[in-house]
Amino acid sequence: MHRRVSCVTSHPTPPPADVVLPCLNEAGALPWVMARIPTGWRAIVVDNGSSDGSADLARDLGATVVHESRRGFGAACHAGLLAATADIVCFCDCDASLDPGLLVPFAREVRDGEADLVLGRRLPQSRGAWPAHARAGNAALARMLRRRTGLRLRDLGPLRAARREPLLDLGLTDRRSGYPLQMVVRAADAGWRVREHAVPYLPRTGASKVTGTWRGTWQAVRDMRRVLAEPPAPSTEGRLRL
Repeated sequence: MHRRVSCVTSHPTPPPADVVLPCLNEAGALPWVMARIPTGWRAIVVDNGSSDGSADLARDLGATVVHESRRGFGAACHAGLLAATADIVCFCDCDASLDPGLLVPFAREVRDGEADLVLGRRLPQSRGAWPAHARAGNAALARMLRRRTGLRLRDLGPLRAARREPLLDLGLTDRRSGYPLQMVVRAADAGWRVREHAVPYLPRTGASKVTGTWRGTWQAVRDMRRVLAEPPAPSTEGRLRL
């Protein structure tokens, strides 16, 4: 049985949040994802140059659509962060591999001051959900992250929640595959409390743009190794976000 994050019973309704959904040709997955956005939350779909009508479909399904012409996972995520207005901002892949409803307890932990950054540790629900080469690359990066920051995380997954203004204060600069890792590294350098919770990981809809092949995984690892080699950012080193 998979571990699930316990809910805070004193707050039965989800705290307001924006969910950033980077999107490149995800028309097949969007209906599933949008149907699982928590009530009262705003979905920000960042179209990164789709050619399958994803942007129009997302708009029809009730999402706020932002267009980011610069290709790259980090470029799309950061465009969504800039477009967000809620105090708490969440991130989720738009390929139906992760249920955005799982973000509710993450947002509560941030809202209640129990953590500054909450991450989802992916637990594959089938053999094809997470290819072996992608798992291996992720595990290697997690070990390097531990040596660099001391954080004992087991995954660098895309499901996460934090407050918007502190995220902007981190001064994130990576616009490729290193963006999620740079967020964690700079949060650690700033003294943030980082938590990780197990979440079910499903086979994605459509082809992966990043880790679906050995070449894509290797490029992502290269991007992230470059992030790990960066010195602590002067603007965040030693700061604590409460």
